[in-house]
Amino acid sequence: MAVKVLIPTPLQKHTNNQATLECSAGDVGALIETLEEKFPGMKERLCDEQGQPRRFLNFYVNSEDIRFLDNIKTELKDGDEVSIVPAVAGG
Repeated sequence: MAVKVLIPTPLQKHTNNQATLECSAGDVGALIETLEEKFPGMKERLCDEQGQPRRFLNFYVNSEDIRFLDNIKTELKDGDEVSIVPAVAGG
């Protein structure tokens, strides 16, 4: 099952400067593991010590925030698009 992953600019240095990746995974957690296999060290940039997405990163599956779905257990299907978006703060 091919899933398109959009990598934010600050993390592209860890994906050989690729902004878009194709991966196979059944859910977001498995996708993170796949990214770690392909690009060692990626998981620690995406997840905290408990294996949950870091608070300053937002994951979207087809424009839906995974925090309002099943978090890292959010299922993925062929053709889905996963966006990793750094949180923006300011005032």
